[in-house]
Amino acid sequence: MHAIQARTETALDQRLPGKNIVPGKLHDAMRYATLGGGKRVRPLLAHAAGSIFDAPDTALDAAACAVELIHAYSLVHDDLPCMDDDSLRRGKPTVHVEFDEATAMLAGDALQSLAFHVIAAPGLIADAARQVRMIELLAQASGSRGMAGGQAFDLDSVGKQIALSELEFMHIHKTGALIRAAVLLGAHCGNADDAELGRLAHYANRIGLLFQIVDDILDSEADTATLGKTAGKDEANNKPTYASLLGLTQAKSLAAEMCAEAHAALDEFGPQARRLHELTDFIVARTF
Repeated sequence: MHAIQARTETALDQRLPGKNIVPGKLHDAMRYATLGGGKRVRPLLAHAAGSIFDAPDTALDAAACAVELIHAYSLVHDDLPCMDDDSLRRGKPTVHVEFDEATAMLAGDALQSLAFHVIAAPGLIADAARQVRMIELLAQASGSRGMAGGQAFDLDSVGKQIALSELEFMHIHKTGALIRAAVLLGAHCGNADDAELGRLAHYANRIGLLFQIVDDILDSEADTATLGKTAGKDEANNKPTYASLLGLTQAKSLAAEMCAEAHAALDEFGPQARRLHELTDFIVARTF
């Protein structure tokens, strides 16, 4: 895990423009938002899924960077005053606080564009048609039918009573879509067939919801210093969460259910899926 995190940090550093390159302030903000923090769960998932199919590390580095750049851009925009209006991320000031709102907006935009620049690099994998599918997959996961759409639903739900099914729909898109993309992009790097991709998609849907349930529990139970972001922000903003909708006891029970279903979805891959099993347990046990 630490080796993949370090490898991803290096790969991101190599792909992000240096802050000495004009426009320096923008590039500085992009690097500030991306480097030196975060669990790198999505890159870990991409590498773990790719390892099932003996995917080359160079292709997995690109897939991992692409999905992490999308994730970084989403955090920059989520923290803006027009969204969640947060001042702390990964234990340091958010981008719009450290720089300014306009720079934060542009940094997010540029990180999103860089993600597609990375994954569209000629010759990333031998099968050009499969690479186009990867680009399409990342685009859908990021857009109105994925992460951005889930965020829109989230913003529209503030202060409202919503059903559990609506909360699940929101997080399948807001959080789950990019997690699913990470797993499937890794598998594509190793030439997984459609049946294998289908099984991994089911696994990814379970851990996407699992990740969000655990996130909601931590927001209720952990402190700001541990989380590296403002604790209790969802409750303060009257946002619907698994913890608020179900209560902490039922939310933890649902997390255990999602965890079991995720493990079961990997059964047909046998010992080759060991790293995905371990990451599933890490998501449950994490404290930040």
